Amino acid sequence: MSALDLLALVPLAGWAAHVALLRRGLTRARRDPLTGLWTRDAFTRRARRLFRDKRAVVVLADVDHFKQINDRHGHAAGDALLASVARRLAHAAGTDGVCGRLGGDEFAAVLLDKDGTAADLLALLHGVLARPAEGQPAEVATTVSLGWVRAADHAGADLSSLLERADEAMYEAKRAAHGPVRAPLGRRLWHGLTARRGGHRTGAAA
Repeated sequence: MSALDLLALVPLAGWAAHVALLRRGLTRARRDPLTGLWTRDAFTRRARRLFRDKRAVVVLADVDHFKQINDRHGHAAGDALLASVARRLAHAAGTDGVCGRLGGDEFAAVLLDKDGTAADLLALLHGVLARPAEGQPAEVATTVSLGWVRAADHAGADLSSLLERADEAMYEAKRAAHGPVRAPLGRRLWHGLTARRGGHRTGAAA
């Protein structure tokens, strides 16, 4: 290869490196810096591709009493707890699923229930999420409320609708202080008012 040929490759190589840097930058921008999970928008784009699979299960998770952890043990401990929840949720979703941090102490996931054991998996996950955060005192632990819904149970529903149903189930679990709640089938009956961040909303489905 001549010197002229080598010179011709320099701009191309430089451009390729520049594109690679841009792509890495975009990926970082779409990841939550604390937990490494996808941000809300990035999660939504990926989840939409998954939830059309009849095996898809949409899960919402919310850390209970998170403010108390911050107040009692400091924000570093609270951050460690969030990072721990994120790792455990991502592990449960597996390589075929997708997880995201929607904001604050709320997370979402779409996983594929390949063998019909989603209920058992989420019951186990509920206990795992309550364990202390890695490297933190035993007191840096709390429960995590889980609500979930099968995409196959609501044919034709879009991701937003499924997330709403999972959200209703999650807050039912939070009020009842028990394990994961599956969004019910059939028509929904609204009752009561539940205070939420950013305002008020009607209560969980019956």
